[in-house]
Amino acid sequence: MAIREKVFNTIIGCFKRHGAETIDTPVFELKETLTGKYGEDSKLIYDLKDQGGELLSLRYDLTVPFARYLAMNKITNIKRYHIAKVYRRDNPAMTRGRYREFYQCDFDIAGQYDAMIPDAECLKIVHEILSELDLGDFRIKVNDRRILDGMFAVCGVPDDKFRTICSTVDKLDKLPWEEVKKEMVNEKGLSEEAADQIGEYVSMQGGMDLAERLLQDQKMSQSKQACAGLSDIKLLFSYLQLFQVTDKVVFDLSLARGLDYYTGIIYEAVLTQAGVAPVTTDAQNGAPSEESVSVGSVAGGGRYDGLVGMFDPKGRKVPCVGVSIGIERVFSIMEQKAEVIQKVRTTEVQVMVASAQKNLLEEKLKLITELWNAGIKAEVMYKKNPKLLSQLQHCEESGIPLVAILGEQELKDGVVKLRVVATREEVQLIHNTHTGRMT
Repeated sequence: MAIREKVFNTIIGCFKRHGAETIDTPVFELKETLTGKYGEDSKLIYDLKDQGGELLSLRYDLTVPFARYLAMNKITNIKRYHIAKVYRRDNPAMTRGRYREFYQCDFDIAGQYDAMIPDAECLKIVHEILSELDLGDFRIKVNDRRILDGMFAVCGVPDDKFRTICSTVDKLDKLPWEEVKKEMVNEKGLSEEAADQIGEYVSMQGGMDLAERLLQDQKMSQSKQACAGLSDIKLLFSYLQLFQVTDKVVFDLSLARGLDYYTGIIYEAVLTQAGVAPVTTDAQNGAPSEESVSVGSVAGGGRYDGLVGMFDPKGRKVPCVGVSIGIERVFSIMEQKAEVIQKVRTTEVQVMVASAQKNLLEEKLKLITELWNAGIKAEVMYKKNPKLLSQLQHCEESGIPLVAILGEQELKDGVVKLRVVATREEVQLIHNTHTGRMT
């Protein structure tokens, strides 16, 4: 929890630096609120037992409740963050930070603004947080739902199969291309030819130059949708240059993100560290790609312009873009690091009030009361006559930096001995019992 608190403070600090306010929503929603928003992931929603009232489910993410909140309260623009627990009936993998109950840290910008300015700020936020947490090297992959849909169309995927093929493409970060292709052809009923054409595109990654190249591409340029997405990617990269984050951002055509509600730009941040089992694979032959190895996604998000409209009785749309920090993955990395480096302090006590002889409990309680009243974090042993050694050992084990030692001689002289636990150096403070001041 001590590590988590530190991480939360870093993230909240970043969200506030970018001008966000915070909200909260209930842990459960009406079942109908969540139905039909998550595509194939809907089977992971926890439904509460029907007790003869409304049918309720535990929230699956913070985005759908946010959209419901905006529609209910007729809010048309807001910049908000929300840190809370969400619930998924997934197979837990503790080491990878995958749980059934876990925190999400979301930042979203809702409102009608000019293209790609809020979207670029969301990527800047991911860059700031991952840099500040110092988790190692990372990449932020970006793509656009319109580019994917345009690509599916020109490769001959039938309209009604877009979403389900999208979910399959989303597995490319976990499976080699051969297996993804097999699923498209054998399970989803796509023609081999269409799958091969998709395979050519999803192996492409680059920057603004790739977007320019695809705008000239014979097939891609036939899709109005794809061209709109590609123009926006170019605009996005121009803003990212100004925000000084292009060193970590890559335009990656294999990025799909499984959720149904995305309508435009999508992105995902992955940690890349050498010496971890290969996850990324080369799209052509399913062999591990050279460059760097992915440790897993630590942030993701995108633009969802239609979601709020689904909850508005008149269907009024509020464009939104946001990002979610996958905090559990971050925690598991930070916790592993902490085990290697040093013991993390779990309390913040500044000073231990100790006694060198017996029968000084009353004096210690008087002194600690003065410290607490002055706002100082202090602790005393709950024993009448503890040994000095055990009091000092407690300081060392808990990482308490200072110990205030009372003894009979000190009381006579009206002083308190203050010792630095680590170096054992001592100073005497004159203790005025009337004013409670020490000098």
